[in-house]
Amino acid sequence: MNQSAMTPDHVINTLNGLIELNRDGQKGFQEAAEKMEAPELKTFCLEQSRSRTHFVGELQTQVHSLGREPEDSGTVSGALQRGWLNLKAALGGGDHAILETTESAEDHALDTYRTALTESLPADVREIAERQLESIKLSHDKVKTLRYSLERQ
Repeated sequence: MNQSAMTPDHVINTLNGLIELNRDGQKGFQEAAEKMEAPELKTFCLEQSRSRTHFVGELQTQVHSLGREPEDSGTVSGALQRGWLNLKAALGGGDHAILETTESAEDHALDTYRTALTESLPADVREIAERQLESIKLSHDKVKTLRYSLERQ
């Protein structure tokens, strides 16, 4: 972990990066739900979309508490990921292909959170990021399990 104290601007930049990531996740899970055929997969994706929306709100509150306005958009890479998801669905990849794309996005989310947590974040921000990381790990593992179960069918 980086032991030097982070400046407020650096904390805000880290928070804004996580906000963008979660906006991407919210949109990605929403689009995945729209493309899924299996009702239980649609439900799971909608739940994850709502969860990411909640994460965004928590992180935005932290940015506001530091006296700034939070990011209000996603990233270019998130838009590209959703474009890939749309292409796979259009080409008939079905639920398995959508889960593959979703799992890849979750891998990226895990890496981004782990990187953020190497920083010397204030305790309240660290607690939120750690809790959100645990939730994303659970989501990732479920996506992986669902994808694997579709491979075995």
